[in-house]
Amino acid sequence: MCAKVLILSGSPRKNGNTELLCGRFADGARDAGNEVEVVRVCDLDVAYCTGCDGCVKTGKCVFKDDMEGLRAKLLAADAIVFSSPVYFYTISAQIKTVIDRMVPFYADLRDKDVYIIVAAADPEESMLELAVEAFRGLTRDCLDGAVEKGVIKATGVWEKGAVNGTPFMDQAYQMGRSV
Repeated sequence: MCAKVLILSGSPRKNGNTELLCGRFADGARDAGNEVEVVRVCDLDVAYCTGCDGCVKTGKCVFKDDMEGLRAKLLAADAIVFSSPVYFYTISAQIKTVIDRMVPFYADLRDKDVYIIVAAADPEESMLELAVEAFRGLTRDCLDGAVEKGVIKATGVWEKGAVNGTPFMDQAYQMGRSV
């Protein structure tokens, strides 16, 4: 079965380690016959949530920006990859902004397969736990029927491209192939 795979690259650094891992996941998913789209969230015009509660009242966000198009892609996807570099123990501001803006429709994101990719300079895997938990909080507590299918915690990758030649790249490819 061909799945629609949406990869949300939460890295602000073009061709950074997180983005490279997303690319390998995409390669694997495409090689397995799936339809894949990678979205660099930092390239989107997505306003910060202001907590105005407009979406609670109307079901739609008061901001008219790129989140509307991303909403359609998220709803259409069978599998979603959430990814981020880890900055100060958690996810990047870019991917967090997208998550915050999912409030008007997260209840409609049902029965999705979810994959998580995080990368950090620190060699200790424990450094990545809060970032993984940020994504799990969304998927476990907000997305009905979501099934976590895989997690990659790339450690010790600071410099741009440091993830190349590591086992993490093969793990990302194989995880993509498993979709």
